[in-house]
Amino acid sequence: MGCPSFASSWTRRVKSLRMVLIFGHSPIAPQAVFWWSTAVLFYTYLGYPILLLVMSRFRKRPVLRAVQSSSVSIVIAAYNEERDLKVKLQNTLALDYPKDKIEVIVASDCSTDRTDQIARSFASRGVHLVRQELRLGKTAAQNAAVEQAIGDILLFSDSTTLYSPDILRVILPNFADPTVGCVAGCLIYVDPAGSSIGRGARSYWGYESFLKRCESRVGSLVGVSGCLYAVRRSAYVPFPSEACSDFLIATTMVEQGLRAIYDPDAVCFEETNRWADEEFKMRVRIITRTLSDLWRHRLMMSPLRSGFYAVQLISHKVLRYLVPFFLIATLLTSMILAPFSTFYAIVSAGQICFYLAAALSWMLERTGKSIRKLALPQYFVLANLAAFVAFLKFLRGEKYSLWEPGRKPRTAATPPTPSYNKASQ
Repeated sequence: MGCPSFASSWTRRVKSLRMVLIFGHSPIAPQAVFWWSTAVLFYTYLGYPILLLVMSRFRKRPVLRAVQSSSVSIVIAAYNEERDLKVKLQNTLALDYPKDKIEVIVASDCSTDRTDQIARSFASRGVHLVRQELRLGKTAAQNAAVEQAIGDILLFSDSTTLYSPDILRVILPNFADPTVGCVAGCLIYVDPAGSSIGRGARSYWGYESFLKRCESRVGSLVGVSGCLYAVRRSAYVPFPSEACSDFLIATTMVEQGLRAIYDPDAVCFEETNRWADEEFKMRVRIITRTLSDLWRHRLMMSPLRSGFYAVQLISHKVLRYLVPFFLIATLLTSMILAPFSTFYAIVSAGQICFYLAAALSWMLERTGKSIRKLALPQYFVLANLAAFVAFLKFLRGEKYSLWEPGRKPRTAATPPTPSYNKASQ
């Protein structure tokens, strides 16, 4: 009867010895790494939104709104956008706002296709072309356009984005509040192709839009949608060509004692990427640039300097971009602990199945097929893999200033329209 007890005791000792050989001390170490990583992941995706909701109850900052008749310069950044620019300009010129109050500028970043020709064909309707003779990137093109802009309010847009007709009448009243320096609109993604990446992007963006609502109520956004945001001309600060203006514009507002807010009623529409490689490249480029901007403005991550905005920067940006490292730590430690605990074995198996589901979705995409339920795992993995690659590029000092739209033919015969999408909002 003593043999089984002895064998069981010996087995436990062997397991403990294995843990000591691996970690140099007790199994507490991998457990600590696992739970710390899990806690950070929980805070990043759930804890931070809960914190925003709680904060909004105690320090909600309403926006003073009043009808405005300010002059507006609409800056449309473009590089080889012949596929979309004509429809975009027609959409812009049809906005419900006094025509003598609107200036439309196409900021061409040394385009090599028919982009400039299309812009010039609208000259009789008041469209101005500002062309960079050297290709310096989207941010530099926007800076060049702003130098020539005459509007009191600058509205930045992309060539692939369509606006609701009432966009200016919705967004401009926010500038009646003297504390508002920037107003971001609501981007609605449409996915006519029904792709896995498109479904994942729409789910992800729904979550991001929720965060924007909460951050705006508390104080200021930490980033905007680059296809729709308006800025006081007097508050605009030219950015370095490698900067991610979508992110940095909010921080520069806070540095000036202003704030960037979110108006969900100011709606625009854009088609999602259809392919994982397009989405991956875009996210790597954006995250690499944002990390550089965070480092350049790292003093803003001190609560002593920027108060709760520092918490927002760390929670929404820094921790979000560090998520892949915590995911790796969670997976590895759970796998190491799996032989010693049913709980860790289940957790490890669950993670492996999740990543296999993402891989399966990616493989199906390559064959032109998709499974709706696998879209979110695929996009989650893609977004975090992009963050991982971007972080390594940032550490190596790589910089992006140029952007490659790489437009592929649409699957739909016609572009998305505001009337269709607003019904599905």
